[in-house]
Amino acid sequence: MNGDWLIRGRDGRLTVYWPTQDAVLCRAERTPGVPGGAWDPPRRVGGDQPVQRGCAIGRGADGYAHLVAWRPTDGGESALVHSTHFRPLLAPLDWLPIGHPNKQGARTGTPAVAVDAEGRAHVFVRNRGKGVHIVNQKVRGGWTAWRDLRGSKVSEDLVAVTGESGLVEVYATSPVGVLRWHQQEPAARPQAADPLAARVEPGTLSALPTSKEHTTLFFADPEGMLYAWRPGGDPIALLAAAGPGPVATLRCDLAGHDCTVLAQRSASGRVAFAAYPTQGESAGLWWTESGPQLPAGSRVALAQDAEGRVVAASMTPDGVLRLARQKDEPGLALAAWQEL
Repeated sequence: MNGDWLIRGRDGRLTVYWPTQDAVLCRAERTPGVPGGAWDPPRRVGGDQPVQRGCAIGRGADGYAHLVAWRPTDGGESALVHSTHFRPLLAPLDWLPIGHPNKQGARTGTPAVAVDAEGRAHVFVRNRGKGVHIVNQKVRGGWTAWRDLRGSKVSEDLVAVTGESGLVEVYATSPVGVLRWHQQEPAARPQAADPLAARVEPGTLSALPTSKEHTTLFFADPEGMLYAWRPGGDPIALLAAAGPGPVATLRCDLAGHDCTVLAQRSASGRVAFAAYPTQGESAGLWWTESGPQLPAGSRVALAQDAEGRVVAASMTPDGVLRLARQKDEPGLALAAWQEL
């Protein structure tokens, strides 16, 4: 899953999404914010239509989840499809086609999706020439034509995010460093910004809105050092990444302080957490591990429940879901992990 796969819905219930060989599944808690509460059984997103691995997900300010995936088509080709999940206890809508960045052909990369302040999904994907294309929902329904944002030698994994301003931006990696496209006003086509010359390990990007003016991008270099970067400044070295892949991120209140929480499956297999004052990287941070050892390929996510508690989730490649919820005490102390 590319994006936050643990989402608090409009009614406060948490929902998790995860891919299988030919589908995306979801399940939701039955009662919002109840530690140890029951969850509904898994259900299939988008009906019976099969999809390929590499799904993207984005959450709008309205709490709706937008999912995008590739589906197989005739002749061994693929095309992108979109589904909306309005409420956790309702079934997501059927998959609807949104096309291919090159009109037709094979899968070209993992999509990324962000939802603007008006609730419109913006879908980004690498094209056949290893640039970036965008397609987005129109104000009165339907989708625009695919548009080429350019770019060169872009790695497959993109990261799309909606800032606190409601404007959408997308990040990618290439041999020159980090590429960025951003909206300058609502409904506008994202424009390319100056690239960040940095050594970036592909597949390690994650982004988090950290103020009205800034989104913070997190990435690791090939040696495994984790960095934070805000456009207009220099990358800030944080600490060695706990493990491979991107970090999960969450901005929340901890004991009355605006904090950023990071989580990642560590080299030991457990989930590692770190927290620091938002945009205050100079305060320093360190990893603290929690929970059982997880197999390689397990994913980690962060969210807040209906009561404002931090919730961490882990999902193994074979679909075992575990949750740990913040205790009702100061700081980031988590209760024992629960397998669902």
